[in-house]
Amino acid sequence: MFATLSDRLADTFKNLRGKGRLSEADIDATAREIRIALLEADVALPVVKEFVAAVKDRARGEEVSQALNPAQQVIKIVHEELVAILGGETRRLRYAKSGPTVIMLAGLQGAGKTTLAAKLALWLKEQGRSPMLVAADLQRPNAVNQLQVNGERVGVTVFAPEPGNGVGDPVAVARGAIEEAKRTLHDTVIVDTAGRLGVDAEMMKQAADIRDAVDPDEVLFVVDAMIGQDAVSTAQAFLDGVGYDGVVLTKLDGDARGGAALSIASITGKPVMFASNGEKMTDFDLFHPDRMASRILDMGDMLTLIEQAEKTFDAEQAAKAAGKLQTGDFTLDDFLEQMQQVRKLGSMSKIMGMLPGMGQFREQLENFDEREIDRIQAIIQSMTPTERANPKLIDGSRRARIAKGSGRQVSDVNQLVDRFFEARKMMQSMARGGGIPGMPGMPGMPGMGGGKRGKSKAQPKKGKGAKRSGNPAKAAQEAAAAKEKAAAAPTNPFGTPAGGEGIDYEQAAAALDLPKDFSKYLK
Repeated sequence: MFATLSDRLADTFKNLRGKGRLSEADIDATAREIRIALLEADVALPVVKEFVAAVKDRARGEEVSQALNPAQQVIKIVHEELVAILGGETRRLRYAKSGPTVIMLAGLQGAGKTTLAAKLALWLKEQGRSPMLVAADLQRPNAVNQLQVNGERVGVTVFAPEPGNGVGDPVAVARGAIEEAKRTLHDTVIVDTAGRLGVDAEMMKQAADIRDAVDPDEVLFVVDAMIGQDAVSTAQAFLDGVGYDGVVLTKLDGDARGGAALSIASITGKPVMFASNGEKMTDFDLFHPDRMASRILDMGDMLTLIEQAEKTFDAEQAAKAAGKLQTGDFTLDDFLEQMQQVRKLGSMSKIMGMLPGMGQFREQLENFDEREIDRIQAIIQSMTPTERANPKLIDGSRRARIAKGSGRQVSDVNQLVDRFFEARKMMQSMARGGGIPGMPGMPGMPGMGGGKRGKSKAQPKKGKGAKRSGNPAKAAQEAAAAKEKAAAAPTNPFGTPAGGEGIDYEQAAAALDLPKDFSKYLK
């Protein structure tokens, strides 16, 4: 979504690197590039003006002029201002103190409200709530049926007393849903309303009537992040006609420029609360302004990645795999199991995109073939249990049989086996605190020893001691020679005799060309 904006900002900040101090011209040029980047991303003009003015004002202040690294300080300012226009802090749902919490969804036609209602219900279910979906969109053909199908997919009850397709009273349905939720002990009610246009006064009034009938704790405005500048005017029309407490962005995984997401919170004063970034029901989460700002500036989003890993990974299985690595019992079955665990996080390109600095590999990530894991799985499952437990047994004839069974080439099997051995070797080294094989050791950093290949050539060999001759007479001669050599050697690191006898300090000072009267400090 924000690829173009990220690339433009990255190019802008490259021009600042290496500068010990920023001139007025540097600040103006940077502000101009940021303005162009935001306008190209379809951000609303008033937001762009306010953002650039804030960045320029702070860039001229003491926090940059007195900074050790002005370029990094400017990036920090841009990050903080991005967080501000995205809403500042993460806004969470308010739950009712008594009775069911009522959440009403409103938005344009085609914004994805019905699908998002099911995603929100699943998210609430994972939070320990008991949600119920309400089919109050009786206008769009098959809207009720779609909600029922989505509700079945996520395992959530759907209240749909009317068939829809233009039949039924949505206000009565919404009102009846509250009584039904109380009777069936559901603590959260999600009301899916009909899509409407900002200029449709009749449909706007219907939404306002539903709001008045159910008195919702939260009214969420659902907006398609791909509609650009029109999102701002639509958001304002809904704010005036119906009113809402927060915004939900859908289709954040699209290839549009994403200016709507950067504009709505600033223009309407209402925070973005949730974001949907995929087609799966699990592709939905809280919107964190600071994390989104970090993604835009290619700083990654490690917190979201960690949270997803915590939800997906089995702690017991992870501990078991770590134990196998340390004992050297890590097999191809374990390797496949770990890959399947990673796959549960989502697409590999999306996971890698959350890592810092991956913006420069965007083209490779976009071209990554997600079916590669399926091919690896086919190859491993074409092996016998004995071969998976001990891949060293896989010789030429076995590799040909495995390739034929998995529908791959022998070279693919060779690559997989070689990669497995390399990966196992690296993971075992890291698990034992030896660092990554092939990387030089880093002093003062635990676990980064680097192994044999990382040892410096200049490092002395460790052993039990110097080699000695087996002949007693020759050994005595070697010991005497070593003693004589040690006595003749300098006794301090500067190569001067012990005590400094025989040194002409005046002559040494003259040779060093020291300032006058400096020689008295050498005596």
